[in-house]
Amino acid sequence: MPDTIATRRFITSAEKIDVLSPWTLDEWICRSDIVANEQLLMVRANMNPGGSHPFHRHPTREELIYVISGQAEQWVGRKKQLLGPGDTAFIPQDEVHGTWNPFDTPLVFLAILSPAGAAEPSIVDMAADEPWCSLRQP
Repeated sequence: MPDTIATRRFITSAEKIDVLSPWTLDEWICRSDIVANEQLLMVRANMNPGGSHPFHRHPTREELIYVISGQAEQWVGRKKQLLGPGDTAFIPQDEVHGTWNPFDTPLVFLAILSPAGAAEPSIVDMAADEPWCSLRQP
């Protein structure tokens, strides 16, 4: 029986979907056009040195960020922490957050979001709003 999205239980690297976003090269591993899921989204994000995903929020989703390699300057609300391989940040639903790579090496991390079928908007840009536009000094 051929593998279909409805019956797929394993996702190979050939089945992931690559998308170049404004912030990262995204390797989608879990979303509804890859596997029949109801609750989870997972993307492997590849951020170049000097790159960022400036302050934003997900009004209808919570998120985990897990660093695979490199380092992240991770903000959750007004708190900042440097994350390295094996470190995780939990972002509650609707919490403003942002990820920066001010380092000389690429940053690779997993972003796991839930629920997959959340209501729109799925993301709201906060980078131009106070206090977020003044909070981080490069």
